[in-house]
Amino acid sequence: MKFVDEAIIKVDAGDGGNGCVSFRREKYVPRGGPDGGDGGDGGSIYFIGEQGLNTLADFRFTKYFRAERGQNGMGRQCTGKGGDDMYIQVPLGTIVWDVDTEEQIGDVTKQGQTLKVAQGGHHGIGNIHFKSSTNRTPRQSTNGTPGEFRKLRVELKVLADVGLLGLPNAGKSTFLTRVSSARPKIADYPFTTLHPNLGVVSVGEHQSFVVADIPGLIEGASEGVGLGIQFLKHLSRTRLLLHIIDVMPPEGSDDPVSGAQGLVRELESFSSDLAALPRWLVLNKVDLVMDEEREQRCNEIVEGLNWQGPMFRISAATSEGIQDLVYAIMNHIDEQAKQAREKREQQQQAELQGNNENKEQE
Repeated sequence: MKFVDEAIIKVDAGDGGNGCVSFRREKYVPRGGPDGGDGGDGGSIYFIGEQGLNTLADFRFTKYFRAERGQNGMGRQCTGKGGDDMYIQVPLGTIVWDVDTEEQIGDVTKQGQTLKVAQGGHHGIGNIHFKSSTNRTPRQSTNGTPGEFRKLRVELKVLADVGLLGLPNAGKSTFLTRVSSARPKIADYPFTTLHPNLGVVSVGEHQSFVVADIPGLIEGASEGVGLGIQFLKHLSRTRLLLHIIDVMPPEGSDDPVSGAQGLVRELESFSSDLAALPRWLVLNKVDLVMDEEREQRCNEIVEGLNWQGPMFRISAATSEGIQDLVYAIMNHIDEQAKQAREKREQQQQAELQGNNENKEQE
């Protein structure tokens, strides 16, 4: 299935049903009075998060969605049936924008989470509501209001804990196959990966994280060279970036230092927030270097990049160093989660203390 991460669709909520003008007509009941019922509300349209989806491909074929209209009111004070709401399944990580107002409507990030994208119309009222001492036979009613119509831009940013960053053929896809059950396409030519791939890495009982592999970047990607930078947005939600570098690039390619520096420039030109994410250096394909040269080769890359952060040496092909890297990632994610919990608890305590102080002053 073709990977689709953006789509333009139209949603049209159901109109509200009209109120009814009716009078009671029964034998032996003269002047029965008004009994027109209200209409039903129109159906609204919701997006609902579905973990099993990973693309917006369904929106390539269906671009218009309309919810059910509310039924009109009827005599004998019968209220019209409300229109059924429409629920549209979307992948987790879906962001919804209003094309006309450029307003972000919301973000679907959890399984089963619902997001209302179009409000159904309100029902009209029947003539029974207009009855009064001076208006015994009202012939007034109101029509239902139209349902909300919107043109939406739907954008997908995959949800992952770790993002893989690197030049084409750096070994990102091979790394993904080693640490997870994902099976992306792997070949000995550039741009084998054409769309983001996700893999779940299981470390132990109740311990796992998600890795996202995106197509490789090259110098000039921001100007449209190669596959461009349209897939970099899928790394914006990650907690950690693994910058994978091929220590023995093919003949004719840039040396690892200049290639890595160029990629970082492309990252910074795309988003300063993305460039500020924690990033670890992962030197891959060390199995291709002789043992006596390996230390020197890796040190040259680290010194050339003036790298001060965490660094790992691995071989995705032979699994060398993979286990240590996976455990380090899991520890990093657990530590971040712990810090986030502590921060939330502190905020809750501060809010509780502030509420108590306000009550005492009152």
